[in-house]
Amino acid sequence: MPSEKKHKIINKLLSGFVQIHILRHASRGELYGSWLIEHLKTHGYNLSPGTLYPMLKRMVNDDLLTASEHNIEGHIRKIYRTTSLGDEALKEANDKIRELTTHHLD
Repeated sequence: MPSEKKHKIINKLLSGFVQIHILRHASRGELYGSWLIEHLKTHGYNLSPGTLYPMLKRMVNDDLLTASEHNIEGHIRKIYRTTSLGDEALKEANDKIRELTTHHLD
């Protein structure tokens, strides 16, 4: 498979894992984009702001996250948290991950 096509396919698959990761952290407390970019790097995800912020916006539009603006030391920062739908989606995703990793694939 050509490397460009392979790269796009892998990125598309990993996008779901990134969203689950976002939901996990947003369900535990407030988060913001620049922290998330740095945190995801520790897990091997190297996302640019141009990739992360549209993803966060889609998740807000899909009612998985809420976004509120806060003035922190003169800078406006968007803070994200899960919604009840986001919490439900995270629970379902966790169940599916558990099923995938604990059952033998046929």
